[in-house]
Amino acid sequence: MAGEGGLDRAVEALRDGDEAAFRLVYRHVQPPLLRYLTVLVGPDDAEDVASEAWAQAVRDLDRFRGDIDGFRGWMTTIGRHRALDHLRHGRRRPVSERRVDELVDLPDVTDVEGDTLARVGSEVALELIRSLPRDQAEAIMLRTVLGFDAPTAARILGKRPGAVRAASHRGLKQLAKKMAPEA
Repeated sequence: MAGEGGLDRAVEALRDGDEAAFRLVYRHVQPPLLRYLTVLVGPDDAEDVASEAWAQAVRDLDRFRGDIDGFRGWMTTIGRHRALDHLRHGRRRPVSERRVDELVDLPDVTDVEGDTLARVGSEVALELIRSLPRDQAEAIMLRTVLGFDAPTAARILGKRPGAVRAASHRGLKQLAKKMAPEA
């Protein structure tokens, strides 16, 4: 089931409960969805939000009709809604009940050098995008990183295609300024 046609057939089989089709679709949809959610909620919470989105998608799968591109858009919309719910919930509740002085002497178990070298490019890019206003960051992620066209991105965001194009353009200009070497 390789290629877009194979993925379209996998989406059909997924609706019929085919586990192999689910794995194929998941492998295609999850990585870009996770990058998008990382920009919205941060790297620490993106996987949890993605899991909630997949759980909802499985529950509501009987309502979905469409091809792989439609499924990607549908999943991204669900992910966005779960991310916004997560952000609202986070504003109402503290992140941790541990005191700061309890955390000061905890050892770092991460291989900082190896981890940094392996992830620096994509993490820096995602962090730069995340530093933009949310409408611009979402527009860039949907259009540039996830590859959605303006009408699809607009449906996900609940905006008009022109507004998405404008936000993406403004965001890309902001990123260019941030990345330009200082004179």
